[in-house]
Amino acid sequence: MHSFLIEGGHPLQGEVVPSGNKNAALPLLTACLLTDEPIVLRNIPDIGDVRTMRALLESLGVTIESQGPHTWRIQASQVRRADLDPHLCRRIRASILLAGPMLGRASGVTLPPPGGDVIGRRRVDTHLLALRRLGAEATYTGREFHIEAGAGLRGAEVLLDEASVTATENAIMAAVLARGETVIRNAASEPHVQDLCHFLNHLGANIERIGSNTLHIQGVERLHGGEYTIGPDYLEVASFIGAAAITRGSVRIRQASPQHLDMIRLVFRRLGVVCTVEGEDVVVPADQPLEIMPDLGGAIPRIFDMPWPAFPTDLMSIAIVMATQSKGTVLFHDWMYEGRMFFIDKLVSMGARVVLCDPHRCIVQGPSTLIGEQLESPDIRAGLALVLAALAAKGESRIRNIGQIERGYEDIDEKLRRLGARIERIAA
Repeated sequence: MHSFLIEGGHPLQGEVVPSGNKNAALPLLTACLLTDEPIVLRNIPDIGDVRTMRALLESLGVTIESQGPHTWRIQASQVRRADLDPHLCRRIRASILLAGPMLGRASGVTLPPPGGDVIGRRRVDTHLLALRRLGAEATYTGREFHIEAGAGLRGAEVLLDEASVTATENAIMAAVLARGETVIRNAASEPHVQDLCHFLNHLGANIERIGSNTLHIQGVERLHGGEYTIGPDYLEVASFIGAAAITRGSVRIRQASPQHLDMIRLVFRRLGVVCTVEGEDVVVPADQPLEIMPDLGGAIPRIFDMPWPAFPTDLMSIAIVMATQSKGTVLFHDWMYEGRMFFIDKLVSMGARVVLCDPHRCIVQGPSTLIGEQLESPDIRAGLALVLAALAAKGESRIRNIGQIERGYEDIDEKLRRLGARIERIAA
């Protein structure tokens, strides 16, 4: 086990290139099960969750060869319905994404419960309801899911009871080889869902209205191989914007796909953080206002998450840390996960003025002088938020359990060091 030792108070300066989108790489990897032809995926992030997904796919008979640091050649010429390792499935939430493609390719799967970050209840009911509409039979024994489609899948109208990203992705992957037309309503439309749709179309699928919350899919007989490049991780881009702003630094984030950042930039402006777009780059200047913009009449503003294209829940932890360094008061409301804010006690121990109102809401009053502290990373996003807090703090901080952070961020310590951060990886 390793920890991060961080000396705060050093402005970040320079340029950085974000890694490939973790939340796109995972469904794209599972989608490779849908064809027996070879696929070359580029810009795959070298992170813990991706390595876990590789191990799961290889256990199903998929051949994966590395053709460079971030390029894999993947071929599912033979797929076997093997017993999946429950320990691997518990490592990542995305193990549930094997359901849709295994139905399309092997008529079923037995799947241990998925794992991932402990940020609250993360129901899988929406997945099963969608797959049943497409003709699958799904049961849960308390220890594993049995999902079968012995008679094959058929197109249907699917109304998701919530705009779940992974349930939308499972429904898409099941529908592309189903007989007839499928219409998915209340579909999630995040950039990684769009990436999955474009990837599948590149392989011969027929998906229309990509980026909307109503997808039309005409089933095809088979998919072929191909090559595809995963887009940049917009959550990592936003994290670097926050890190540059609260350290009073100046950073250029290259190849950032700024078209996915409109709502994020709007919310960050309400926290007094501004950035500019130059082509495909995002530039964070050093002279940040860092003053919270009140609502009309001086009312305390509220920042809340909603399905895309609204502010994403994965950035709530980052935004809370940014608010501790901005002048003013702001209310944060994450209605989706009751455990998302359970890292706030660690910010309070560093000197932040934050009141946790209930599991879903907190009030932040800034700016606060943060002091280095001994910290523990509870999950991917809160872990990186604590890294940002340590970068802005006076003195040294030590963050343990960094394996959680590295499930979602590739070489984050090395990238920060190249920007001038004082961060070391030390043995626990």
